[in-house]
Amino acid sequence: MDDTMGKAEWPSPSVRPYVCGALGDFDPDRVDTLLAAGPRVRPALKTSVATLFSSAPLPPYHREGRAYAFAFGERVPDGPSEWISVAETFEAPGLIDDGERITLHAGGLGLVDVFYLVDGNAVYFSSLLAPLLTLAARPLAIDWSAWASIIQVTFPLGEATPYADVKRLSGSSALVYARRSGRLGVERRLPRWLRTEPYEAGRTAGEIVELLHEVYKGFEDRPLLVPVSGGYDSRLLCAVAAARGADVESWTTSPDDGTDTDISFARAITRELGVRHRVVDQDPATYPDDALAVARRLEHLTPHHAWYAPFAREIHRSGRTLVDGLAGGPLLKNFMVSGDAIDADSEERRQAALLSSLSLGAPSVPFLSEAAAAWIGDEVRTAFARATSMLRGHRAQLPLSVLHTRTARAIARSPVNLVGPESSFIAPFLDPDFFDAALSVGVGRKDKGRFYREVLHAANPRVAALPSTNVVKQPLRRVPLRSGAAPARAHAHGMLTRVAEAVPGLLSDHLLGVVAEGPDALARFTGWNDRFWVRGLALFGTWLSDVEESVGDLSTPWN
Repeated sequence: MDDTMGKAEWPSPSVRPYVCGALGDFDPDRVDTLLAAGPRVRPALKTSVATLFSSAPLPPYHREGRAYAFAFGERVPDGPSEWISVAETFEAPGLIDDGERITLHAGGLGLVDVFYLVDGNAVYFSSLLAPLLTLAARPLAIDWSAWASIIQVTFPLGEATPYADVKRLSGSSALVYARRSGRLGVERRLPRWLRTEPYEAGRTAGEIVELLHEVYKGFEDRPLLVPVSGGYDSRLLCAVAAARGADVESWTTSPDDGTDTDISFARAITRELGVRHRVVDQDPATYPDDALAVARRLEHLTPHHAWYAPFAREIHRSGRTLVDGLAGGPLLKNFMVSGDAIDADSEERRQAALLSSLSLGAPSVPFLSEAAAAWIGDEVRTAFARATSMLRGHRAQLPLSVLHTRTARAIARSPVNLVGPESSFIAPFLDPDFFDAALSVGVGRKDKGRFYREVLHAANPRVAALPSTNVVKQPLRRVPLRSGAAPARAHAHGMLTRVAEAVPGLLSDHLLGVVAEGPDALARFTGWNDRFWVRGLALFGTWLSDVEESVGDLSTPWN
């Protein structure tokens, strides 16, 4: 195992296999190095120009002569199809050889990871990042642009990872090896939802609910777990599951937001629906271990989801399929889309408003040095413009910008990488028919959650009337933050100290002074923005600690 992953444990893939391989003019010895660096695998394909290995049996969904097609997910096509069709319909990456070209593709949104490293006219790939580091040049080179995005917007943009040599294949993208020319290339395609603009079709709330009923028909033989948080997405999914008489349980855990309103609201919702409900408790003493485990399992790509770790472990033991509300917010209620973005009178202002909504707000005191803050701000603006360039001018540009960035790169990590690959999950809002119908509803109708409330009322008017964390109208009961308790403060302080020592030009003098006071000084950072600034910088410290023997020059680009 590579020393950069010496402190981590591999996931135990049960429903989605770990895959790795190479295409093009690859070196068999380098393939062997890749195989030795990750989980145990078996060959699924071995040819002179493409090789594929998997942790579980991986039969092709199509094979005819020299042509073949593999998909790396639970749902696969039942016959040959163009790669972009597989990507956008099944949200599955895969490897396809049509006799002339070998194509390694991501899903439409790129939810399932495909990491890759290019070496001359060969590409090596893996569904985990760390094994590829054994093929990267040593010492490992840091990608400061990736860390700029992780710190400011909580996830990397585009194809960036913390390492300069290893990239992550973006949604609706493919690496292509042409047999005749022997050349590697990159192919980017417009997914279904961009090829044609979804003009307002006058979809009613009732039609949206009926589409959800159709989605559930495909999972009628499964015991379901529908977590209810107290917000719109989860109560809609649970209400429809209950209305269909599904074998459904609902669980809730603390989102570590300082109120735990989700728990009391969820109890009322599930009681109204007659659904068995359970609260999954969290122990503040285990927060550091959970934060470290999640950081490493998510390969240091986002500071989100430490709170979700105990919940994910319980899902693995449940034997139930998770029903996740992924993408419901952007599709149905303008989530992360501000009024400034809706009313913007130029593309420049629209982009600025979108990025402002997706970025962390200013902390209560400066966390970064002036030079670092200026460079990171410029770098993130450039990366965001590049990552959303294909969406400009599209009627659904605003929700799609959220879906293709925050949803795909940060929020999807909990169902895709923490619940999966051990347990099955379904994301009903990403079903193609539902997705297209919801996207066709204009942002004006969705403003301030109006359309979503109509949908909830159509699904179950009594549940729709119950209090929601999306619109809280009563005083909140404050509860201690797990991420603000003494064990968490000690962990964050250790990581911030590591950052201050390794990268002296990153933190502001003010934050350095706070760190010098000791762990308890971090108790003053209780606001939402402050907490996420601390988490992002602590994640950077975790990464620095984990890779200290492998990473080379840490000179910063703003010095």
